[in-house]
Formats: sequence, structure tokens, C-alpha cells
Amino acid sequence: MAAKAKVSIGTVDRVLHNRGEVAEVTRKKILSIIDELNYQPNILASTLASKKSALFATLLPEPPSEEGYWNKPVIGVNKRIAELPQYGLQVQSFTFKQNESKSFSAECQKILELQPDGVVLAPFFKKEALLFIDQLKELNIPFVFIDSEIKDAGHLSYIGQDSYQSGLVSGKLLDMILPDGNILVVHFAKEMDNQNHLIQREKAFYDWFLKMRVTPHTLFTTDVPDTDDPTWMKKIEEIIDTKNIKGIFVTNSKVFNIGNLLEQSGRKGIMVIGHDLVKENVEFLKKDLVQFLICQRPEEQGYNAINVLFRSVVQKREIEMENYTSIDIITKENVDYYKEFK
Repeated sequence: MAAKAKVSIGTVDRVLHNRGEVAEVTRKKILSIIDELNYQPNILASTLASKKSALFATLLPEPPSEEGYWNKPVIGVNKRIAELPQYGLQVQSFTFKQNESKSFSAECQKILELQPDGVVLAPFFKKEALLFIDQLKELNIPFVFIDSEIKDAGHLSYIGQDSYQSGLVSGKLLDMILPDGNILVVHFAKEMDNQNHLIQREKAFYDWFLKMRVTPHTLFTTDVPDTDDPTWMKKIEEIIDTKNIKGIFVTNSKVFNIGNLLEQSGRKGIMVIGHDLVKENVEFLKKDLVQFLICQRPEEQGYNAINVLFRSVVQKREIEMENYTSIDIITKENVDYYKEFK
């Protein structure tokens, strides 16, 4: 394969002005030769010459603890930025409270005032996110979704799991390990109508059992908006006892709440599936109180989200609309081999 030509358009012009030394070779001919040699501009040199660094903003939920799920995308963001020091990229982080849509809106306003070159956001509250997105579009600020996606929103790309497919996987797993009894789907979240990714997981979970046509399981769903209210455990326990619940599917990373409930009440024989390799979830996985965790690779999401903005905003490259991460099934037997958790 021929090496790329180390020649520029400026070189061509200088040659053509050298007192007829290339009088018989036209500029068009030389440009044709450059094209044949597969000349490509030096993107790094062009960017450095412009002396303009890009400023990106991230809008993610506030993690409840140092071990929380939402610390991990930040690790990925910082890792990618650290790999590109020559570009002078900057990232300003904004966080909102997971149970307060007003907190989300307030942080959106701060980002709009900043007017960054690109935004990475988790569209946690759909209605508020759509309002924010409209304003980003007016300012021609590209944005990337992570963790959950709002379809046809005009985003540059989506980095994360296919929430619907994740729900199908969870349904199949629970169906395989549960010979009889009923199933409870639990949402640990406020404003469920606004939680797009959780709704997609639940829908797919139900769809799995609907397509089975004949199934020994009946499905029920309940929402737990606030675990600070101690009555939530009694509510779940009552459903378990009265509805013959033998399996539980938790749609987000708070499956450790169910692990706590089962441990404190001494209930056994209930199969549980949830999401994410956070410390508390892994503890209950190893105790066999949770059978499966669906891993979303949040660090990889943060890393790839910044990379997408970098490639589009700085390098002016075309970007794929959807960049799905893998749907990993974690058990107590393989969890220690996942570097992301360690």
C-alpha cells in the first residue's frame, strides 16, 4: 500500500511560482497526483493551529455514594479527556438529584448559559429533557445521550444499552430459572411516566411472557418512589405474600433494596434480577439473594460519549447515530472477572 503523500496545497502553489520550473505541469495535474497518492490533511496540526479548544458539558444524576452507579460514567469521561491533552479539551460537570425533576431543569439552565461546544446527558426526566433539547437545537449545540435514549430527538448519538432488548434478556432469564409462581416488576423511581428507559425495560419484559402464549406466571408491577419511607417494605412483602410472587425484576440499579428486604425478612426461594455492578448489588449477588445482574458498562458509556463529541466537534467526522453497549449477564461465578467492578 502506497504511503500517504507528505505534500500540501501550499506546497503546490509555491512550486508553481518557481519561475517556470514546472511550467508544463498545471496546478490541476499536481492536484490530481496528490489525490492519487491519497493525501489527507493533518487534523491535529489544523486543530492546534486554530488555537481553539472545545468545552463540553456533562449532565448526569448525582450519585448517592462513592460506590454509586453514576460515578462510573465520570471515570470514563475523565479517562478520554486525559488521553487528548494536545487538544486542550475541557469538561464541565453538572449533576442533578435523581428524584427531582426541578433539579434537572435548574442544571439545564446553567448549561445553556455556559453555551458549551457539546453536551453529554442522561435524559432522566423525559419532559424536562425535551425542553432542554429544543433549546440546545436553537443554539446549534450537539448533544449525546447516555444510559437512556429519546428516539428521534435530534441527538448526535446514543451510547448505552438497548433498553428494550435488555428487558427481553431479563424476561428470558427469569423465565428459564422459575418453574412456577408469579413475578413482580419493581421500579425504584419517582415520576415513572417520565422514566423512558425503565418503561422500555418493563414493556420488553412483559412482551417476553406475552409471546410465550402459555406461561405459568402472572406478572404484576409496583412503583417505589421513596425508600426513605419505611412502609415501602411492608408494601412489597404484602404483594409477595398475597400474589404468590416467586420472581422479582428490578428495572434499575437499586436491586440491593430487594436484597435487603429478603435478607431482613428471611424469605428464601425468590429469584431476583436487577441491573448494574454497584457494590451493594454485588454483595447480594454473592449471597445468592440476587441471581443475575445486567451490566451496562457505565464507564465505557462516559468514555465513548466524550469520544463521539470529540470526533464530531473537533475532528469533523461523521458519527453513527446509535452506539449500543453490550448486555452482559453477571452471576456470582463470573463477577470477579469484570475489571469495571474492581
